[in-house]
Amino acid sequence: MRFAVYDMDLTITAQPTYTRWLIFWARAEAPWRLALLPVAGVAGVAYRLGLVSRVRLKEIAQRLLMGNAAPRDRVAARAAAFAVRIPLRPGALVQIAADRAAGLNIVIATASFVFYAEAIAARVGVTKTIATGSVWDGDWLRARIAGENCYDMAKAAMVMARLGKATIVAAYSDHVSDAPLFALATAPVAVNPSRGLRQLATARGWRVVDWG
Repeated sequence: MRFAVYDMDLTITAQPTYTRWLIFWARAEAPWRLALLPVAGVAGVAYRLGLVSRVRLKEIAQRLLMGNAAPRDRVAARAAAFAVRIPLRPGALVQIAADRAAGLNIVIATASFVFYAEAIAARVGVTKTIATGSVWDGDWLRARIAGENCYDMAKAAMVMARLGKATIVAAYSDHVSDAPLFALATAPVAVNPSRGLRQLATARGWRVVDWG
């Protein structure tokens, strides 16, 4: 099989989604939790100082803004509502349609949580999503990550594990952290790239596109 692999945040979507999701959830389900945003900000500083891992940062922020026992039905309902609020890059929709017409299987690989990434993927007609997993205790979402955060080398490893020896014809991303993913693809494409990715794309001759 032949695949096109898309990053999600700032590649398909025009905005990053993680913090927006947490605020969206808290505002709808427990507005008092918005007062904990500064505490989440402190955890962010600790991450930048190397005191906590990216995984731990995400768990702390989730615990603060969503709590440690979010019911499955509410998570699904809020994820569906959140997905329709996120603006999409017009060029992403055009490229997804073109890749599909060319016979490629479309995959979204993202560091975002799978419970809302799948809702955004469904909005663009994509059924295969590789994302950061969560721990479920029956029908309760816990503030813990299951396995690896789907980012950087871990994302590339997760894509390889899911797709096996399939051919990755194209990979699309906005961020230099996806260089390991690009290494798996025949045709890497830098989408509205960050400064680091633009420099890398220029050095390696990767295509650079603006999807609006």
